[in-house]
Amino acid sequence: MKKFLGIAALAAMLSLVIAIFALSQSSKEEKVEVTVTAAIGEPAPDFKLSSAIGKEHSLSDYKGQWVVLEWINLQCPFVLKHYNSKNMQTLQQTYAKKEVVWLSICSSAPGKQGNFSGDELTAKIKEISSNSTAYLIDGDGKVGLSYGAKTTPHMFIINPKGVLVYAGAIDDKPSVKLEDVKGAANFVSAALDAGLAKKEIKVSSTVSYGCSVKY
Repeated sequence: MKKFLGIAALAAMLSLVIAIFALSQSSKEEKVEVTVTAAIGEPAPDFKLSSAIGKEHSLSDYKGQWVVLEWINLQCPFVLKHYNSKNMQTLQQTYAKKEVVWLSICSSAPGKQGNFSGDELTAKIKEISSNSTAYLIDGDGKVGLSYGAKTTPHMFIINPKGVLVYAGAIDDKPSVKLEDVKGAANFVSAALDAGLAKKEIKVSSTVSYGCSVKY
């Protein structure tokens, strides 16, 4: 009987330890939860992130300019489709000439696909010949979660008043085939061209496609 009671007490203690551990893990998860605050037609959430070269960038730094946010993961085949075809770099370069700010944001958590740092990240950016204004690191995922970024790529466009005017896919060809870039309807360029010409942006929201963001 005493032996049985001892085992029961040990089991109860073990259950308590497991419960406490589970509660602590749950608390940690709750701390990183961020409510999506980005919405079409509303002010875009401000943020401050460090770039691949250690320079801080805030969205508010670019008030008065058009801004594109591109969620990126350099190990995602959907992202590589647009870089290997030079589609993304061409878009970046084309709109840079029109004074559009282009921020590539990586929300991959440390240890997960797409998260690079130091020399490895520098080499990766050089390898793709990016023409973006900056490659920003969102390791804790707070910025990505506030925008509701779900895939890589996931594109957002903010007008000079700081209002979010487009969110969604880069184009209408959700594949990893390079040949599908040609002939695709590019939602980003269509929105930017209309906005820059002070015309109505006819398509302001689409469903993004790609790899899931590795929060």
